[in-house]
Amino acid sequence: MSQQRISRINEEIQKELSAKIRTLKDPRVQDAMISITSVDTTGDLRYAKVYVSVLQKERAREVLKGLKSAGGFLRREIGQKLQLRYTPELVFVEDDSITKGAKMYELLSSLHIEKDDTDEAFDAE
Repeated sequence: MSQQRISRINEEIQKELSAKIRTLKDPRVQDAMISITSVDTTGDLRYAKVYVSVLQKERAREVLKGLKSAGGFLRREIGQKLQLRYTPELVFVEDDSITKGAKMYELLSSLHIEKDDTDEAFDAE
C-alpha cells in the first residue's frame, strides 16, 4: 500500500481518536488531560500503534488501561467514520517525547557557554 495513503489514514485516525476520547465515560480516561501525538498504522491496516501523551505522568498507566478497555468501542467508531475495508486494531502506547524534549531544553538552557573571538568572527560573516 502506498506510503502516502497510510500517512493520510494515520492522520484521520489521529483526528477521530482525539474527538472520540473526549466522549468516553470511563473515569480513568475522562478526568485526564490526554493528547494523541501520533498514529503509526501497519501497511496491511491490521494494527495501529497510537501514541498517547498524558499530562499527569503518575496517572499514565491507568489512563492506558482505560483506553485499552475502550479499544473495541473506539475501533468500531473509527471503522464507521473512515469506512476502511479493514479497521486496524488499536494498540495504545505512552509517548513521553514531550517530557524528554522539555528535559533536553532545560539541560541546554542551563549551559553557560562563553563567547570567544572565533565565535565573533563567525557572527560577522
